[in-house]
Amino acid sequence: MKILSEHPIDPAIAERIQLELAAIEARHNVTILFACESGSRGWGFASPDSDYDVRFVYVHRLDWYLSVTPQRDVIEVPISDELDICGWELRKALALLGKSNPTLFEWLDSPVIYQEQATLTEPLRGLMSDYFSEQKAHWHYVSMAKKNFRGYLQSESVRMKKYLYVLRPLLAMQWIDAGLGMPPMKFAALAEVMLKDQPELVREVNELLAIKMRSGEAEYGARFPLIHAFIEHQLAEQHKTSTDFRKPNGQQALLDQLLRQAVLQHSN
Repeated sequence: MKILSEHPIDPAIAERIQLELAAIEARHNVTILFACESGSRGWGFASPDSDYDVRFVYVHRLDWYLSVTPQRDVIEVPISDELDICGWELRKALALLGKSNPTLFEWLDSPVIYQEQATLTEPLRGLMSDYFSEQKAHWHYVSMAKKNFRGYLQSESVRMKKYLYVLRPLLAMQWIDAGLGMPPMKFAALAEVMLKDQPELVREVNELLAIKMRSGEAEYGARFPLIHAFIEHQLAEQHKTSTDFRKPNGQQALLDQLLRQAVLQHSN
């Protein structure tokens, strides 16, 4: 059974995002190499009033990298209306890739791309599996699921979006534990594989998704019994997972090479 999935991007907002990214480049004298949607619009279950969570990777001019004094490696734009925009400097992003940061892997797998320099992103995507740590990602998603479940799903009336903020990391955990490698960012891609033998649960998940996609972010409602039971079972069983995770084998030298190439290409 298919899982409901939508990635709604208002053309007027997309144009505004491009203008905001251009303004960031001019204001900070940087080049944005990659920009994507990182939140519910990328996961495939946005509400009509969901924010646009824009995340980007940028590179400075050469002089920035020749300073002895450490400098700020994040650009954050104050949240304005429905836009939430922030980015990481390239050296920071590559270091996090080397440490198998799950958030960066999700950015690179986003189905909604606003800007992209293929000379960087194509080799990066080609290297992702070498740097992917099953163990780190497993515990990242377990922690995310536990935090949201304990914080938002303990009452009889629950905030609908929080079910998805628990389900998505739990399914990502299952994907990893099944030996399938990096979990896809899109919720539907996860659910259609991991829940393929549970049609009743899929029907309830689709009912939840339909509510989420037509209601506001703050929508509350009664518990979904099958989803709730599934979550409780998975959280109770996750500590029994094998710890025989595949170790990453990525080489630092390849990341250094990508950094040098990008800085020199955009140093003028």
